[in-house]
Amino acid sequence: MEMGIGIIGCGNISSAYLRLAPLFKGLNVRGVADVNMEVAENQAAAFNTTAYSVNDLLARGDIDVVINLTIPAVHFAVTRSILQAGKHAYSEKPLVLTLAEGEDLRALAAAKNLRVGCAPDTFLGAAHQQARDLIDSGKLGQITTGNAAIQGHGPESWHPNPAFFYMPGAGPIMDMGPYYIANLINLLGPVARVGALTSSASQTRTIGSGDLAGQTVPVNTPSNIQALMQFQSGATIAFSASWDVWHHKRNHFELYGTEGTLYVPDPNFFGGALQMAGTDGEVHDVAPWEHPFGVVNDVSHQGAPLANYRTAGLADMVAAIAAGRDTRCSLERTLHGVDVMTSILKSGETGKFVTLSTTCTRPEALGPEAARALLR
Repeated sequence: MEMGIGIIGCGNISSAYLRLAPLFKGLNVRGVADVNMEVAENQAAAFNTTAYSVNDLLARGDIDVVINLTIPAVHFAVTRSILQAGKHAYSEKPLVLTLAEGEDLRALAAAKNLRVGCAPDTFLGAAHQQARDLIDSGKLGQITTGNAAIQGHGPESWHPNPAFFYMPGAGPIMDMGPYYIANLINLLGPVARVGALTSSASQTRTIGSGDLAGQTVPVNTPSNIQALMQFQSGATIAFSASWDVWHHKRNHFELYGTEGTLYVPDPNFFGGALQMAGTDGEVHDVAPWEHPFGVVNDVSHQGAPLANYRTAGLADMVAAIAAGRDTRCSLERTLHGVDVMTSILKSGETGKFVTLSTTCTRPEALGPEAARALLR
């Protein structure tokens, strides 16, 4: 089953979607739109598709699914307009900025019998699915605790227009946090409650590249979040999300079980190396399995080899619609992720633990064969 795909929002991230969508079955990009028509036309010319106004794209009968790549502040309004136009929606993260907005989308999608999916889909990558397999097979015993860390000094050094990163709805918890939360849900299941301390080291940031280099932008959301997460499974995770760090030696992701430790690579990416230690404390590399989403097909900003399969979540949603099954990057799970992140920020404001009001199931695992079935 093939579906016509449209894209609203032609900023930096749209190039990745346009470049990688042809890797997957069922995806036929038929148009792009942006509030700036010139930007839309430039992307359409670069990727051999058609530029439309937003309203014209939403009115097209040959477009079944619309990807929302706008800035976080308008994700809710744009996704709502997609559903109102009778299209399935797939959004970049975060889906929405509040739980109430997410519940509104849930009700609208149900009323119109439409699907809503949301990035990130990196947890479908080879390394993270192999980590899932190791946990599910019992090789680590029961996961009891662990830690996850987003540590750096923010995107203003490389992004040409980074102001939105420091607005409510972004910051390290809402911008980078979705990768970590989605993978934790994949590995451990839903969260029960959270507590956090939040702060900001500076009230402004200086742009380091592009036409706006040297200008400052205000910091209107916490840039440093130190959180505790208690999962329904009983596991407790310490989660540090900070853009107030110049250098560190922390691993991105470590899980501690009754029978060993698992070192998981950066959940911002599909691939990477897994390491494991047993009860003897000896650390060893885990031989990577032959998963298609671990095959190098790209390079990072620094020129390093990279496995990049962005749009895998969208391809899975299209296949799920055809098969009448659950979507791995589903509204249910991304809304639980929003609940986790906004509750962390609420805890930082109030100084109290917050019990989650939503829950979800773990997504179905995506082993090598299932991943291969999504590719052309």
